[in-house]
Amino acid sequence: MSSAPATCSTRRAVEESDLAACFQVRKDVFVGEQRVPEEIEYDIHDADAVHVLAVAADGSALGTGRLLHGAAAAGRTGGDLTVGSLGRLAVTRESRGLGVGAALVRAIEGEARALGLAGVDLHAQTHALGFYERLGYVAYGPEFPDAGMPHRAMRRTF
Repeated sequence: MSSAPATCSTRRAVEESDLAACFQVRKDVFVGEQRVPEEIEYDIHDADAVHVLAVAADGSALGTGRLLHGAAAAGRTGGDLTVGSLGRLAVTRESRGLGVGAALVRAIEGEARALGLAGVDLHAQTHALGFYERLGYVAYGPEFPDAGMPHRAMRRTF
């Protein structure tokens, strides 16, 4: 277990039940709330990504995120194999504002460090830039669309 706010704990999702919870949170947030087409929400990278799950004391899922590394991340990191790619960060509507997102980012960074990576890139929805900046990420490059929403690339090095 990683350090997290008192409202939740985080763990690497390895068990099928944890992975199912990760995918359900993503479906609720991205497909349900943000209207991302389901066929582009899940991709071939899900099989090899490191998935992280945030859960409440009662075991209910609060949020999720994933880390791509190696060749899977290269297309999102400018080919830099020393940097991982954080993505699919989603927190349930009722859990927002409680520190769950920050706990997930820190847990994913921990997984990146454990893999020997030197930093993490991400593609942030522009409305979330401030959230990531407060966690030490720096935006670079122009704004671009992803799933019909404006995004910016960001990076944090360790």
